[in-house]
Amino acid sequence: MIEFDRVSKTYKQVRALDEVSFTVREGSVTGFLGPNGAGKSTALRVLAGLSRATSGAATVFGRPYVELECPGLQVGTLLDAGAQHPGRTGREVLTLGAMLLGLPRSRAEETLELVGLTGRESGRAVGGYSLGMRQRLGIGHALLGRPKALILDEPANGLDPQGIQWMRTLLRSLADSGCAVLLSSHLLHEVEQIADHVVMIGRGRVLAQGTVAELGGGRGLEQTFLDLTATADRSAR
Repeated sequence: MIEFDRVSKTYKQVRALDEVSFTVREGSVTGFLGPNGAGKSTALRVLAGLSRATSGAATVFGRPYVELECPGLQVGTLLDAGAQHPGRTGREVLTLGAMLLGLPRSRAEETLELVGLTGRESGRAVGGYSLGMRQRLGIGHALLGRPKALILDEPANGLDPQGIQWMRTLLRSLADSGCAVLLSSHLLHEVEQIADHVVMIGRGRVLAQGTVAELGGGRGLEQTFLDLTATADRSAR
């Protein structure tokens, strides 16, 4: 289980997160929705231990990420698909990742097949990858340890329609097998297709949360989010 409990984060005079609270349960996909600058990436960085909350707590399986024993075997993260050494091949990236987790090299090969990087593509330097290929590699890196929780920041970026369908099917199967999936995105329509639960954030605050049916109310998530954002903007003035 992934949990945010009244998490706030302040940078100098800017309140990037304001009392953010929500839960991602095992066996479900939670879509974390908001425009650029809403606070999504900041929240995920706090969750992954890369940034310290000003107040509140973000935990995975009841503990802060940094306190987990070998977190890569429990939590898979994709926060920046470009954060791979450009001179290494895709196969080298995943092989090194598997070795650091104490896994056999064969796990890298299994994961390359899972994310659809062919033999030729896996042997190319990452610096020559398209954004979609980097996304597939990043998702593969997150899945190396067969984690029971996934934290993914905009994983659909750069994927073509076939790649998005592949990702949707993959994440759904992982959730159905018991994984807790937290998926950050600004693509409202895409989240409608996969999420069991949706958390909408704007200006660092949770504006609404619930199932797609509860939030859409027949109008769709996009109109609901536009209405909520407009209300939040008026309140901030």
